Amino acid sequence: MLKFKFSDFGVECGTDEAGRGCLAGPVTAAAVILPDGFELSLLNDSKQLSEKIREQLKPLIESKAICFSVTHLEAGIIDEINILNASIKAMHHCIDKLNPTPHYIIVDGNRFKDINNIPYSTIVKGDSKFMSIAAASVLAKTYRDEYMCTIHEEFPMYNWKQNKGYPTIEHREAIRKYGTTKYHRMSFRLLPEQSELEFENDEAFLDCSVKFVKTAFK
Repeated sequence: MLKFKFSDFGVECGTDEAGRGCLAGPVTAAAVILPDGFELSLLNDSKQLSEKIREQLKPLIESKAICFSVTHLEAGIIDEINILNASIKAMHHCIDKLNPTPHYIIVDGNRFKDINNIPYSTIVKGDSKFMSIAAASVLAKTYRDEYMCTIHEEFPMYNWKQNKGYPTIEHREAIRKYGTTKYHRMSFRLLPEQSELEFENDEAFLDCSVKFVKTAFK
């Protein structure tokens, strides 16, 4: 069963992202502050839910939340600052837009950076442990899926409405046949036959097949 809060602070927000391991499209983050007494029986880590259930939960989360925010960061930014920094930057943008400002932040995963001196905790598999992170995971996933379905209309040959930009065989065959688009992450290993790329020593991101650019964002 998901827990409501992690801290003793009055206003706690949860944040998560979707699309970190994709070859195309943005990384999308969401941040959510839930009210006391919040209940939503089907809520869970978005990866454990069907698309149908996620779509049912989305308007319920939005209507019941005190506030929420969603941010897309495009492929060009991911290529410039690396996927880890882009994921954190997207979460920062979401948190900046929340009203009220949270007193505490709980983050899915094990990496984050300070924002406005707000105390925070990173929680591995937090989206399966705490309601606000689970709610953020559902919003990030559903908003990103909608985005990918929209850009599918521009480049239907990659079938993004189905694979959502993930490195499926179909997606990689389309890259091989048609080349890349403005939505592809050029710092990622788009095709298996590409030469081996250098990785940061972070096992959480090895499966992303991305060459990290060692720059920090402001």
